[in-house]
Amino acid sequence: MCSEPAVVPPLPIDPPLSALEARVLGCLIEKELTTPDVYPLTLNALVNACNQRNNRAPLLSVGASEVELALEQLRHKQLVTHFAGADARVAKFKQRIDDVFPMETAARAMLGELLLRGPQTSAGLRGNSERMGAMPDLAEIEVILAELAARPAGAIVRKLPRQPGQKEARWTQLLTGEPATGTLEVTTAGGVTEPLTVAVTLPPEAERRIAALETEVAALRTELNQLREALGS
Repeated sequence: MCSEPAVVPPLPIDPPLSALEARVLGCLIEKELTTPDVYPLTLNALVNACNQRNNRAPLLSVGASEVELALEQLRHKQLVTHFAGADARVAKFKQRIDDVFPMETAARAMLGELLLRGPQTSAGLRGNSERMGAMPDLAEIEVILAELAARPAGAIVRKLPRQPGQKEARWTQLLTGEPATGTLEVTTAGGVTEPLTVAVTLPPEAERRIAALETEVAALRTELNQLREALGS
């Protein structure tokens, strides 16, 4: 007797977010709740938020060009919008997570924490999210997380199986796709955590188009030089 194939639940976002897109989105969620007086964020403020050394795991080292590319991808996924107020002197950006995944403030704060710090226990998630606003008790936290995990259109979070050496199971976000089996730790020989340096990686199609344009430009330059020589200039 043949068993039925396992049903793969749909991802909340397809394609899923990259690690840097998740960091950018998490920073926008965080800063909207913790520093509303400076929100929406400028590109410079968002770069600083991504490179922040507290409340982040892993630590990152990114520049404006990398963050700009992540913002463009998030705009295509309708998770970020460009804000241009009447008195805005520079471009600013704000998150649109509620437009895509409507949720209460406590749920949004916890999602932001998961995007910024990775998998956490319910108690740890509640404690880390309190800096963004008042959080309900632990029983209600579990209810909120269970609701995010049971969305008909696709779960946003998932409770991971308890790993050896862990006292409690941890929750993870699914906006970046299926969770990896291991955790990423970057340390020096002395045990000091080092920030990850993120470089821009373009999709294969974009790489091919750029290569074709470079070839075409080189050919045009050759023709221009030949024309100049023929005209004696």
